[in-house]
Amino acid sequence: MSKTGKNGQAEKNAKVAKKAKPRDDVDKYLKDAAGLDTQREKQIGQHIGYRYDVNLVPDYDRLTPYLKAYIEFMGWDDLNWLEDVHMGYESGQPAIFDRNINGWVRIPKEMELPDNQQDRDMLARELLVRFQTSPKHPLNDLNKAYRKF
Repeated sequence: MSKTGKNGQAEKNAKVAKKAKPRDDVDKYLKDAAGLDTQREKQIGQHIGYRYDVNLVPDYDRLTPYLKAYIEFMGWDDLNWLEDVHMGYESGQPAIFDRNINGWVRIPKEMELPDNQQDRDMLARELLVRFQTSPKHPLNDLNKAYRKF
């Protein structure tokens, strides 16, 4: 008889004893600002890569009313360039990366975040469009200073 016992019972027990992979915590980077997961990240002291699932396909049933109106106004069939916008995190604070200013725009602290990544991404898209079209966006100053017409 083998060391594992009758019919490999010890092997079966070992498989059952394995822990199930924990579900991703949508608040992970709010709780742990550093968010250093891998040994390499801990070694260099910074996070590598995206802090969200880049493969997450937008769920159009979760569009905010503002985004629906914006997409219709723009004449788009889909989110277009907004598909690349996701809720990110800067120093443990929810934020959106604005490529036009090459920096993070933090979400107001008093804003309550949805409990899932799809809704957070839709909120991020809406907030980014609202910020980019507001008079407070830094590109407005450039437009006033360098406008030719």
